[in-house]
Amino acid sequence: MTESPPSFLATGRGKLTLTLLCAIAFLDFIDASIVNVALPAIRADLDFSVQDLQWVPSGYLLTYGGFMLLGGRLADLLGRRRIVVAGTALFSLSSVAGGLAATSGTLIAARLAQGAGAALMLPGTLSILTTTFKEGGDRGKALGVWGGVGGGASAAGVLFGGLLTDGPGWRWVMLVNVPVCAIVIAGLFLLVEGDRRTTRLAGFDALGTVLVTGGMLLLVFTLVKAPEVGWDAGRTIGGLAGAAALLAAFLLNEQRSRDPLLPLSIFRIRGLAAADVTQLVAVAGFLSMFFFLSLYMVNVLGYSPLETGSAYLPLCAGVAVAAGASAPLIGRAGTRPVMIAGLLLAAAGTYLLSRIPVDGHYLTDLLPGLMVTSFGLGFTFVAVTTAANANVPPDRAGLAAALLNASQQIGGALGLAIFSAVATARTDDLLADRRPVPEALTGGFSRALLAGSLFLAAAAVVALRAANSRGEASAPEPEKKAGPVPVT
Repeated sequence: MTESPPSFLATGRGKLTLTLLCAIAFLDFIDASIVNVALPAIRADLDFSVQDLQWVPSGYLLTYGGFMLLGGRLADLLGRRRIVVAGTALFSLSSVAGGLAATSGTLIAARLAQGAGAALMLPGTLSILTTTFKEGGDRGKALGVWGGVGGGASAAGVLFGGLLTDGPGWRWVMLVNVPVCAIVIAGLFLLVEGDRRTTRLAGFDALGTVLVTGGMLLLVFTLVKAPEVGWDAGRTIGGLAGAAALLAAFLLNEQRSRDPLLPLSIFRIRGLAAADVTQLVAVAGFLSMFFFLSLYMVNVLGYSPLETGSAYLPLCAGVAVAAGASAPLIGRAGTRPVMIAGLLLAAAGTYLLSRIPVDGHYLTDLLPGLMVTSFGLGFTFVAVTTAANANVPPDRAGLAAALLNASQQIGGALGLAIFSAVATARTDDLLADRRPVPEALTGGFSRALLAGSLFLAAAAVVALRAANSRGEASAPEPEKKAGPVPVT
């Protein structure tokens, strides 16, 4: 009888390593939402125009999604710890620049640099996790904690944004990252094994890098601007067509390249593409829920930043409970049932939230939907993360992590673009009917939340094609074969 290997996660070093990796993920995830509550204060202090203010949150998403694939591949080629440290240093420096910004242009530039740093940090961090915690039990628990962190970070961002804005001021929304980054860099050198070998970059796929980065940046930029300029505007149609052309050229280049940035053989891993698409569609629904519900609390119910952030505390608790329950459930039933159940719960909770009235009350109109959604959020993020990393070979772990997180960023941009248009159209119709402004705003937010619930239900349908993993360790690299590449 073969004795099972000892559990690294059971050791003190293993627990500290997991805590460090999840802290990096939390830092990246939370910065996508922590500025939202601070936007009115930022606008007043730096004299932002309404049009330019959207680039404080959107600039981060633009470079985060645009450079994600490059960050993941560099982690595989140059060493994970090396790239994560470089990304964390860039993230910290840009946080200082943003926190001390005297002009709106400086703050936007800092947010763009922050997103690029996060794109270097996150794929390498997730690939360190999946290659460090290799045994089934350790791997499942580690991915469960990671998924819980990812699921709760958006809500925690609103909470901490409110606390900091109402406390020391909006600049600390940025400056708080600096000491955390210093601790993270020290922890990486103390706890994560150094990169022993550096791959030569003589055959690095430079053309593929330019094509995919340009295509992703143009896609996210076009989605962010679409609600403002209109979906039927030539600028939007041209941007989407240009992004599609660049990404199609990228795929053609990858088929011909000797050392591709994105080896298409990774899609032979069963269910990986379906898990990534599930993440994309689900995040579109989840992010819209946080965004429009926060607007409803501030603009209709008159909540302060602190009150808005505190409203999400029960949701954070629910996500933590669901994430903790996910690992044993996945071990017994697999990722697919847990993923589908989580998405259906989230769809039901978001539907409940879509019924918000103008004179809503927290305990009766918000809390029930938030709690149902929280369990769905916790189950979904853990199951999707586990499924997307199942049977991925160690030398492709960074790439798989980048694909998953790029799906998340595109989904967030896509969801906000679509649902902002839905909300605006409904609000404009109600204002044209001479309805009061609070009623018109509530009608728009409600319609957007309803659309978000439909996206979450659609994600459950996509999840039927995802792998039903039980947290298996990474498999050897799949053999490269000639012929077309399936993407199921």
